[in-house]
Amino acid sequence: MATAFKTVEPLEYYRRFLKENCRPDGRELGEFRATTVNIGSITTADGSALVKLGNTTVICGVKAELAAPAVDSANKGYIVPNVELPSLCSTRFRSGPPGEEAQAASQFIADVIENSQIIAKEDLCIADGKLAWVLYCDIICLDYDGNILDASTFALLAALKNVQLPSVTINEETGLSEVNLKQKNPLAIRKHPVATSFAIFDDTLLIVDPTAEEEDLATGTVTVVTDEDDRLCSVHKPGGSPLTGAKLQDCISRAITRHKEVKKLIDKVIKSIKPK
Repeated sequence: MATAFKTVEPLEYYRRFLKENCRPDGRELGEFRATTVNIGSITTADGSALVKLGNTTVICGVKAELAAPAVDSANKGYIVPNVELPSLCSTRFRSGPPGEEAQAASQFIADVIENSQIIAKEDLCIADGKLAWVLYCDIICLDYDGNILDASTFALLAALKNVQLPSVTINEETGLSEVNLKQKNPLAIRKHPVATSFAIFDDTLLIVDPTAEEEDLATGTVTVVTDEDDRLCSVHKPGGSPLTGAKLQDCISRAITRHKEVKKLIDKVIKSIKPK
């Protein structure tokens, strides 16, 4: 009976749970799904991480290449993020060129990198005007069940913290670059941005970490990105229900609390894999 009601009136079905301050999956409105991270999962990448947020599973691989810096940014390297939502991760996506949601997610990640200053692009420069690192950050969704932005941001941060770059020098006589694979150094991670997403129900009710089903039924979504200094890096709100100042402030406060949980988790995992 409940299944039939859910099929015919999915929103009304959800509202009955929301009135009791819970959700059909048993979570409270402010409760996140179980979050796990595995670092260094792709041995062929220069850095990688696998993040699970409930059923949503995202993997990020970072590949570093050498290139000449741009003329107008002679002392900076590049970070090139790309989010893929292949058809294998959900029936909502199709094979072929990136869809609107994948493009929006890629742009969101690019904005987070820029606004949070997770890495200073100057740190990626090897020789001014001659040589710099390019970090290709490929984020691929393996299983989609909502909240792709939180999972992607977390996977990117964890993968970047796993990156080890070889030492590179330029031979003054030949002008060629010389790579020392035996001497590797970690990236200098300046900030630790963490995304926290909310779904808005009936224009007023906020629930954290929405599933795909909840996103479909919501009247809007908002994603807040903060760093370890409780600084607001960005607010992403693609249309939908408006938010009052008080509601937005509530989202920011919850995002700051969530940041501490994620940072604690990532530090614990990194500590456990470091050689004793």
